[in-house]
Amino acid sequence: MEVIQQIKPFHLDVLKEAGNIGAGNAATSLSQLLNKKIDMKVPSVRIAGFQELQALAGGEETIVAATFLRITGEAPGSMFLILQKKEAEELSYYLTGKKVDIAEGTFDELAGSALQELGNILAGSYLSALSDFTSINMQPSVPSLAVDMAGAVMSSGLIEISQAGDYAIVIDTEMKETEGNTPSAATGQFFLFPDPDAFIKIFEALGVELP
Repeated sequence: MEVIQQIKPFHLDVLKEAGNIGAGNAATSLSQLLNKKIDMKVPSVRIAGFQELQALAGGEETIVAATFLRITGEAPGSMFLILQKKEAEELSYYLTGKKVDIAEGTFDELAGSALQELGNILAGSYLSALSDFTSINMQPSVPSLAVDMAGAVMSSGLIEISQAGDYAIVIDTEMKETEGNTPSAATGQFFLFPDPDAFIKIFEALGVELP
């Protein structure tokens, strides 16, 4: 049995707790960047098979903005941040002040750079919190961005990753602007793929013995 298949709900609770600490740190950074009060939380963490990921991203033909980065350090792996079209456009507008339509090709270099920075902040905050929990050094690489149908993004990005395992840790993220009478919310998903040996190292560091 693969290590990832042995992870139980209480193991995921540890990752969720780390995620919420990271979300709090990311919210502080985003609030300063946007000059708006932003709240963030991680409502759930779960395991998903590769065949489920396209559905979780909204469907094979759904247009998404996907930030991909490699995790380096003592527990290497890979990570996607998937944003639906609406969320990507709204967050891009908050960051740049420009309206874009990613399906119509008005997604320019400035908007792309803004979403790459968003992915960098979110991933960095989560990995920093997880590193604090485990005392394991984990650092995100410079992120890359793709805007395409979810099927194309996931298929091209997961070919190499899928050789290392069949599952991903899905970290739901909710971002909410709390100012004004009608606070707006955006949701995104992290797909976290620690390399096989990294799973063992992370959970051993947390005091969890996997059979």
